[in-house]
Amino acid sequence: MSAIKKYLSLVKFSHTIFALPFAMIGFFLAMKQGNISEQGDAHLGWGIHFSETWQLMIAKFFLVLICMVTARSAAMAFNRYLDRSYDALNPRTAIREIPQGVISPISAFLFVVLNCIIFMVAAYTINLICFFLSPVALFVILFYSYTKRFTALCHLVLGLGLSLAPIGAYIAVTGHFAVLPILFSFTVLFWVSGFDIIYAMQDIEFDQSNKLHSIPSILGAVNALRVSELLHLLSAITVVFAGFYGGFHFIYWVGILVFLGMLIYQHSIVKPNDLTKVNIAFMTSNGIASVVFGLLVIIDLFFL
Repeated sequence: MSAIKKYLSLVKFSHTIFALPFAMIGFFLAMKQGNISEQGDAHLGWGIHFSETWQLMIAKFFLVLICMVTARSAAMAFNRYLDRSYDALNPRTAIREIPQGVISPISAFLFVVLNCIIFMVAAYTINLICFFLSPVALFVILFYSYTKRFTALCHLVLGLGLSLAPIGAYIAVTGHFAVLPILFSFTVLFWVSGFDIIYAMQDIEFDQSNKLHSIPSILGAVNALRVSELLHLLSAITVVFAGFYGGFHFIYWVGILVFLGMLIYQHSIVKPNDLTKVNIAFMTSNGIASVVFGLLVIIDLFFL
């Protein structure tokens, strides 16, 4: 296995699919509304002129992608580094790179540091507010790895970390906060927290025996699913409200149907006494929900 493949596997690079479409929603929403931070005479809207403004947007687009990838890579690698002793004891996770000796702990830690540095440099290149907020973002996403040691609310901290994507991308373009991207951030917060609870149901016995905290290990499988359903209901409410607040068109509501359909689907295939389809619920349904919804929202913004 090449070094690149090892590290892509370490950070589960394919899972970037969850938050990235929402970051793109924040980015293109900012483009639609116009205004570019630190460029007083550069107003976009859809009357874009192909000039320095357009070049700036392309540059910011790639910088946002760099921030997304490096922040998530740092968070995942740090989680694997910090949890390496637990991962070695858990049959489900013993095949991961650090327990297997594919990547050494010190190499994983240096990978975390490298990604944090790249993230902060990219944030500084975007604008000053992104740079000043970058340590806050890093704190949230790295702190998550500690939370399972003392609170069952760890799922919400994970959701909070990924929820920074749409508002962060919006700020990268505009340099300020706004209500609509915050609504999308709440959508991500509740959505990710809900499906992380489902994923954590696989480790109920292990977490209980090792004094690790999670909602499934404390409440049990049945009640954990109820909490997950409640969080996904809140996600549905916020994304629907965002649609009305933002004045979106027909295509957005098609995306809503897909997103909500995937939420319902994952709860229909995961049962308290049957976790064989957890990975389908976790990766497949949520991946479809995120990608399809993100694409349709962007199409709605561009063409309607």
